[in-house]
Amino acid sequence: MIKSIVFDIGGVLVDWNPRYFYRTMMDNEQDMEYFLTQVCSPDWNHTLDLGRPWEDARLELVGRHPEHEMLIDLYWDRWLEMFNGPIHETVDILMDVKRRGYPVYGLTNWNDVKFEVALREFPFLNLFDGRIVSGEEKLAKPDPAIYKLLLEKFNLNPKETLFIDDRIENIEVARNLGIEVVRFISPKDLEDKMAGYGIFPELEDQEDMASQGCGGGCSCHSR
Repeated sequence: MIKSIVFDIGGVLVDWNPRYFYRTMMDNEQDMEYFLTQVCSPDWNHTLDLGRPWEDARLELVGRHPEHEMLIDLYWDRWLEMFNGPIHETVDILMDVKRRGYPVYGLTNWNDVKFEVALREFPFLNLFDGRIVSGEEKLAKPDPAIYKLLLEKFNLNPKETLFIDDRIENIEVARNLGIEVVRFISPKDLEDKMAGYGIFPELEDQEDMASQGCGGGCSCHSR
């Protein structure tokens, strides 16, 4: 029986992709892909998620790619423009399970400085009963240590905990630790799989629940 639900954030509750911004700055798709795979690469971004200070990460890249200094600086300065907003239907699910009395937690790879910005930009992130942010802990998924920290810090039983993430490598590590998992594909698929765990019994008043969700009074509309 599931008693607690853990949400990844990027790719599950918010849609973040640096391509949203860099397509407005670079005319050539190939040049953009080179920049985001070889300069501001996923591996380099992962060091930011681990809490590496921006100035240190910046100096490394500018030293190796001085011709891209301006574009590198924009990675930090224009970070908010890399969002396509909340994934509203998943925010509805978060709010729904919270109303049903499930404790909800966040487990995210996110730079600690930028997460403080995200809390202001996306108020629904404050709904979590607890959170583990990689940049604050200097641990990141898929390192098993960050999942163990989650379980220990919030006293969670892995077999009674459902973890939702969009990345298969993160899901596999959680599963190996005995945590129940759902790989996020779409909000509808997530809702169906959560129903399989008995989390969504029939609602007595569908209209009342819908009026409170992301399509109406959701806190993500308070921006």
